[in-house]
Amino acid sequence: MKHYMAKLILGLFFSTIGVGSVLAEDLKIGLITTLSGGGGYLGQDVRDGFLLAIKEEGGKLGGMNAEIIFADDQRKPDVAKQLANRLMKSDKVDVVAGVIWSNLLMAIHKPVTRNGTLLISSNAGPSPIAGAQCDKNFVSMSWQNDQTTMAMGEVLNQLGVKDLYIMAPNYAAGKGMVAGVTRTFKGNIVGKDMTKFPAQLDFSAELAKIRSVNPDAVFVFYPGAHGLQIIKQYSQAGLQNKIPFYSAFTVDSLNLPRLKDLAAGGLMTQFWAPDLETPVNKIFVQDYRKKYGRYPTFYAAQSYDTIMLIDSAVRAVNGNLNDKDGMRAAMRRAAFPSVRGSFKYGNNHFPIQNFYLRKVVKDTDGNYTTNVVKTVYTNHQDTYAKNCKMSW
Repeated sequence: MKHYMAKLILGLFFSTIGVGSVLAEDLKIGLITTLSGGGGYLGQDVRDGFLLAIKEEGGKLGGMNAEIIFADDQRKPDVAKQLANRLMKSDKVDVVAGVIWSNLLMAIHKPVTRNGTLLISSNAGPSPIAGAQCDKNFVSMSWQNDQTTMAMGEVLNQLGVKDLYIMAPNYAAGKGMVAGVTRTFKGNIVGKDMTKFPAQLDFSAELAKIRSVNPDAVFVFYPGAHGLQIIKQYSQAGLQNKIPFYSAFTVDSLNLPRLKDLAAGGLMTQFWAPDLETPVNKIFVQDYRKKYGRYPTFYAAQSYDTIMLIDSAVRAVNGNLNDKDGMRAAMRRAAFPSVRGSFKYGNNHFPIQNFYLRKVVKDTDGNYTTNVVKTVYTNHQDTYAKNCKMSW
């Protein structure tokens, strides 16, 4: 694999990774992710998951040479939209993938799908796209935003929590995460703060309110640098050992080495974990740690699966990239070895899959990671699928 092009176009950073000699008829994938700013380290994990999968496929996808064009969205919807248009019109990509943030996915969803280009979300899962705005050219390789926190709501019920305080950023994913936990939690929501995103990194005012209300538990959703800050400030406010703290997408393998004991014992819900007992996952985690020297995050796991999904679709049509119907049909079958184990797609092209309770632990070498505690949902379908008019 060689890095053979890096160029600045319209002020937006593109880099291209080519495998083999890239010909006009070869597979081209545009990967839009965040590679700079506060969310840049998350995009690095997305990129690393993609590259590991391609390496393990021998540098070919579906038997074809592959060209991956990485594009930095800078965590800005308007930039993401510009990137998507350039990837389709100038680079003529066959697939657009990636996208960490829900508001960015919403920005590019219609331009990409209406162009007839296949769009695969490797992370974001906003409710409109799972429901009334579902599209035959869109496929999720992750989850619908509400699902993970619906599982957390069930866990809080099982733990006997009666009074809950919620914090989340005020953007599409934050709203979805809050909708999920409030849908299943049966107790009282005694406080809710939707903070400015991404500008707000000081949560002292909200933490003072939590101290005053004194709930049974606090639930938060803060990805990236915001997750690191909320956990540190929660401890600094003297709340860590007083009010139990639960989260989703706030603690990950990238911030655990910095959080260390601050996150120890923390509980969260998710569809995947590094210790998930599937044959593919064992190989993926082992190879990822060997190559990058750290545990993979769910961002990397989803990106790895995205490449395997594309590989299965290209293989199913024998490299005929004009056969979009055949590629869509192959993706719907989910007939590839996934790190999450076997799953299937719903009518809205979102996975129907398991969700687990995870706990922060130390491995035998003293490294912080997360382990599965139990299965919360089995073969769970998102709430919005019923609003999707697509059938197949």
